[in-house]
Amino acid sequence: MSSPSSFPRRPAVTRRFTLGAPRDIRVAADGGRVLFLRSAGPVDPLNSLWEFDPATGRERLVVDATALGADEGDLPAEERARRERARESGGGIVAYDATADLGVAVFALGGQLGRVDVASGAVEFLAAADGVFDPRLTPDGSAVAYVRGAELRAVVAGADRTVIAESGDAVSWGSAEFVAGEEMGRTRGFWWSPDGRRLLVERVDVSPVDRWWISSPVNPADEPTEIHYPAAGTANARVDLAVLGLRAEGDGGGERLDIDWSGGRWEYLADASWDDDGIWLTVQTRDQRTTAILHVDPVTGATEEHHRIVDDDWTELIPGAPARHGGRLVTVEDRGAARRVCFDGVALTGDEVQVRRVIDVGDDGIVVAASQDPTTVHVARIGWDGRVDWSTDDPGVHSMVVGGDTSVTVSRSLAFDGARAVVRRGGQVVGRLADHSETPDVVLGLRLLRLGERALASALLLPEGVGDDDRLPVLLDPYGGPHAQRVQQARSLFHTSQWFADQGFAVLVTDGRGTPGRGPAFEREVRGDLAGPVLEDQIDALTAAAEAEPRLDLGRVAIRGWSFGGYLAALAVLRRPDVFHAAIAGAPVTDWRLYDTHYTERYLGHPGAEPGNYDHTDLTPEVDRLAPGSLPPLMLIHGLADDNVVAAHTLRLSRALLERGHPHTVLPLSGVTHMTPQEEVAENLLLVQSAFLRDALDRRPSAP
Repeated sequence: MSSPSSFPRRPAVTRRFTLGAPRDIRVAADGGRVLFLRSAGPVDPLNSLWEFDPATGRERLVVDATALGADEGDLPAEERARRERARESGGGIVAYDATADLGVAVFALGGQLGRVDVASGAVEFLAAADGVFDPRLTPDGSAVAYVRGAELRAVVAGADRTVIAESGDAVSWGSAEFVAGEEMGRTRGFWWSPDGRRLLVERVDVSPVDRWWISSPVNPADEPTEIHYPAAGTANARVDLAVLGLRAEGDGGGERLDIDWSGGRWEYLADASWDDDGIWLTVQTRDQRTTAILHVDPVTGATEEHHRIVDDDWTELIPGAPARHGGRLVTVEDRGAARRVCFDGVALTGDEVQVRRVIDVGDDGIVVAASQDPTTVHVARIGWDGRVDWSTDDPGVHSMVVGGDTSVTVSRSLAFDGARAVVRRGGQVVGRLADHSETPDVVLGLRLLRLGERALASALLLPEGVGDDDRLPVLLDPYGGPHAQRVQQARSLFHTSQWFADQGFAVLVTDGRGTPGRGPAFEREVRGDLAGPVLEDQIDALTAAAEAEPRLDLGRVAIRGWSFGGYLAALAVLRRPDVFHAAIAGAPVTDWRLYDTHYTERYLGHPGAEPGNYDHTDLTPEVDRLAPGSLPPLMLIHGLADDNVVAAHTLRLSRALLERGHPHTVLPLSGVTHMTPQEEVAENLLLVQSAFLRDALDRRPSAP
């Protein structure tokens, strides 16, 4: 174990330097109040609820999770699963719901249901039973619904009662299904009506979904955990919707209206909302080439298609969209060279803006996060006439929360560590949310580059104090897959890469084809092939980087990655051992038939219809093509409790390698999920990886 002050220890105990930073920021609809979560310091994992007053510029602790005895040891299974899907590493109050004026908020704390009057700070716990998950207030704050186990419950007029439940282990009410939380960004499964008298509720039946088992090999007496995993080409959970009325008293709901939203055509419920005009659903076909916005009459259940988006490859789900304003529809659609904001189907933005998120829709226009350069994200207001006014201009990654005439701009940059949350009212700065997170003791030796014929966004990091005549082994440190970026102008993305550089490597991070921010065509070049274009771009960037920086030693090249990055690392040494001389593959997808429907089929299609796409992207066939003794040093790392990329991926690849006589290293992590949240595990994984890479590359001669 490293010393408490060493870098491997610091990101582990600070959750990658995020503890103590403000998060989950909300602004009241009238702009009069800001709420946010924050822990007490850089090693405190327990978040509490805070208020910022734009009128005075002062902060106030509203709910102290520590004083209330937050207990992270007895969380409901649903909450643990939600945190895994959301990659949540904090504790205490990690989510909350509030009225539009932020006057009343509710939260789950250690499985208990808490309600707070924000002005007074008075807290009461409403539900006597444990196991509270995802509490949501009525618009007026008078009642709250929540999930416990497989049932939906509500506290109305002080009485805690069941709204709806169903016997049987396969059915649940009020919780989002696996692919919604993991891939669609939807973590909730019920929605209040505007008058607070009815609920739109999701019913999930997992009985059609294949059953898998997650075991604990270090505790052979423990029963395996059953999961229902919708692998590519197999059945998804059945998702139904119902509108439930609430009785004035007693258990059970009132009238129930079942909604036939799928109509035998739509496979995925991507989102739902409810306004004065009725219920609005965002739905997708199984192949994701069509997304539609449906209107549902909450009285009759009649469903009508309101708008449709079609694409030859796939349609993208964009946070914050669709949205409605004045009875008209705001969408974000891929058209031509850009991801554009559209109003009732008419594009408002042109080729120069790549829209990433809709932040707010109001009389003055549409506030979005968007890029003109993939390494930056700025905030802009799109006028109803299509005029673009940029709210941020400093290089970096910016986001915003808006309410009335108050906004909070959260900025990350290469110029400073952490994130700065600046509060403005009427356009004037009135304060900044305090940040108690730790500043890493890392000096970035970073250059942003555009490499190769495709001008790939890349970052090259060198050790501090490297000499002009030194020859450095190279470590590629990508994610590399679709839907994610590593190369942006934010220091927090490069702390670990710089630590590896300071161990004596030149570290290269590249975003290749499939990554966002450069337009639909660039992202869609991986359709049907998640291997070839992605690996080719890493090699092209490596070659171009060596031309730009002669200290890179192409005779000693390694690659490391996690999840898709782990897949890419294993692919690199299997397919191109002439280029890559060592690899660390963490939690790799090795057989895409074992990964989930919504992600995998978006890029590779249904395996029954397009089996060739799976054949040439899976890793076992690559093993068959390797000459005996030609596999470079390869370390496979996998958490045995991972329910996202299950350990079977690594174990199947390891078996194939062994059967064909290819020595390799396997590091199983008992009790560890896809997130690797345990401090000791996260710390020592860095040390083990560094030692493995140094040993593997030190045995190789430098390139001439």
